[in-house]
Amino acid sequence: MGEGNRRTVRDLRRTNRAALLRHLYFEGPLSRQELGPATGLSSGSVSNVVGELVADGLVEAVGSTASDGGRPRTLLRVAPSSGHLIGVDVGETRVRVELFDLAFSEISGADLPLAGQGHDVDLVVHLILDGLATVLREACLPAGAILGVGVGVPGIVDAAGPDGAVVHGQTIGWDAVPLEALLRRSTDLQLHIDNGAKTLGRAETWFGAGRGARNAVIALLGSGVGACVVADGRPYQGACSSAGEWGHTTLRVGGRRCRCGARGCLEAYVGAAGVLDRWREAGGDPRGRDEESALAELLDTADGGDRTAVAILDETAEFLGAGIADLVNLFNPERIVLGGWAGLLLGPRLLPAVRTAAAAYALRHPYAQTSIELGRLGPDAVTVGAATLPVGRFLDTGGTPAPERIPVASANLTP
Repeated sequence: MGEGNRRTVRDLRRTNRAALLRHLYFEGPLSRQELGPATGLSSGSVSNVVGELVADGLVEAVGSTASDGGRPRTLLRVAPSSGHLIGVDVGETRVRVELFDLAFSEISGADLPLAGQGHDVDLVVHLILDGLATVLREACLPAGAILGVGVGVPGIVDAAGPDGAVVHGQTIGWDAVPLEALLRRSTDLQLHIDNGAKTLGRAETWFGAGRGARNAVIALLGSGVGACVVADGRPYQGACSSAGEWGHTTLRVGGRRCRCGARGCLEAYVGAAGVLDRWREAGGDPRGRDEESALAELLDTADGGDRTAVAILDETAEFLGAGIADLVNLFNPERIVLGGWAGLLLGPRLLPAVRTAAAAYALRHPYAQTSIELGRLGPDAVTVGAATLPVGRFLDTGGTPAPERIPVASANLTP
């Protein structure tokens, strides 16, 4: 009985710490007096827990605010330097690694090109480990100062097994790759691995265009296409964590061959690779050294009045609008956010036509409740989102060590 009571007290204490940390992190700075109504805790509990968090170096004072006829109220925030985290984006042409403090100020970063070797598993593992070592060395930080490492990867991530995350990346040739186990051979850092579109979704939901939306879809347009479906504040995972593979929904039966091997996938029409292929087939001659520069060339050519380029972009807007209409009809989101490097590059020109096409293909009532917006966090949003994975664990545990693995799928996306 005594041990049961101790566990109950410990769990209640952790819950209270988590509630205060979460409110301070997303809504701070706040005073002790504001934290009580915001968390439902008594003034005594707030005082005790805040005292613990300050003593642990997790919370700090950042000035004061006037009160009605009383003493000034001290404002508190989560101390940015009380923890550090790393985000990794296994992208289409590079591995990007960034080290942040808790305020998401970048401290150091490393770009490691895949150098035309594709997503060879051994190479990707080597580049991730090299990037981790580089950012820690540049920041002069020991591994013990890191709350954790988040890794965003292309493909389906199954983290249910005893050996950690396994990646099924059909478009990059990964078949049940035990990525977490491979990385753990050479690092003791805590690892959190998830699909790159879902990490983008976390970033935009926490800090960007998705903030405040309980039901949203955050879409990633790069060479490929993916999405993070947020349902009632949480990522919708499906039976085996593959929900959100929007790019592999069928746009045209028997249509263009997709990288996944199927025909007619949305990705084959609106992903950067598909858009550029269609331009080439129509007579275009992109000379860019990579997809990003070639896509920018397509936009410049259309701005110059080239009819073929204009037609390709108009067609892309309609394809994308039709795909978005499917999201509206299936999930009834309040907000759809277009992100990813290709989405941000194409979006400013195509967004009005995309909205028009989506309205034409979607059911009127749910479409009227939906806004379609561009992402706000730039092309590094996947890296930022990956780094939110260890932050989510830090907040959920009240800043205290938790020996058990916390599944990514259980993490709340909304503040």
